[in-house]
Amino acid sequence: MSNQDIDQKLLEILVCPLTKGPLEFDRDKQELISRQAKLAYPIRDGIPIMLVEEARKLN
Repeated sequence: MSNQDIDQKLLEILVCPLTKGPLEFDRDKQELISRQAKLAYPIRDGIPIMLVEEARKLN
């Protein structure tokens, strides 16, 4: 597993804190995407930042 990958087991248990819905991993942008909330949560140094106020709004 490279630095740019996220553990698949971690991805399976993480949910959007706003909607409690599933997340998708965007390897290029190093973000976890919540399609329901239209938010992208950043991953910094391999750690997902699961705070709504830190998330980027998707168009």
